[in-house]
Amino acid sequence: MAFIILMALNAKRLKEIKPTHLFKGSVIGAILFLAYFLQTTGLEFTTTSKNSFLTAVNVVLVPFISWIIIKKPLSKNTLLGAFISLLGIAFTSFAGSDASGQLAFNIGDEISLVGAIFFGAHIFYTDHYGGKMENCMVMVIQMGVAALLSWIAVLFTGETQFDFSFEALLPILYIGIIATLVGYGIQTASQKHTTSGQSAVILSTEAFFGMIAAILLLNEPVLPTMVIGGILIFLGILAVELQPLKRITALN
Repeated sequence: MAFIILMALNAKRLKEIKPTHLFKGSVIGAILFLAYFLQTTGLEFTTTSKNSFLTAVNVVLVPFISWIIIKKPLSKNTLLGAFISLLGIAFTSFAGSDASGQLAFNIGDEISLVGAIFFGAHIFYTDHYGGKMENCMVMVIQMGVAALLSWIAVLFTGETQFDFSFEALLPILYIGIIATLVGYGIQTASQKHTTSGQSAVILSTEAFFGMIAAILLLNEPVLPTMVIGGILIFLGILAVELQPLKRITALN
């Protein structure tokens, strides 16, 4: 849906797409597909609140991805933030217990965490590649590739039974136009004026809004372990991006 709208809005500029644009945009689009696919799959086995918090871990992963791809050095604050966030993940993922009373690790949590890696990679590559391309080029190509891979996944999984009722189409319209077209359009344009790390911090607020939406709209219960885990993940994010150790050292 986002791709069709973008094609219509930028039809006259499609001839300006170069092979380098196509490659870079395709990388971003493929990563976006994997992030969405894994996040959505994870939701089948875990709650919306936990999925949102675990997806927020991508903010800690962005510096590590930068280190792996472009060899950007890791700071002490990055390692501290990663450790704190891992504790938060443990509290969040082990919320609840199985029938025997033992803490249960949900497979949906694992899938959501892998999805977080790709969301972090998407933030990095949008900054790394997208910063050198016009917004319309990035959006058209990444949405086209993500759409193509999504349709292949639909056919591969055999999920070809579609519901065209109003109740089914309304959330699809919202996700396609508001969450995808508008949301990623603003993100792509904004990342030209900030760093990938700062963008990740801002985008991490999805965890908070995801939990609030789950409570208000889906009546999901909020367990104490989830609250503790969410706080720890948030503190880990602050440790990475606000660099408290550096500030303390400077004061001393």
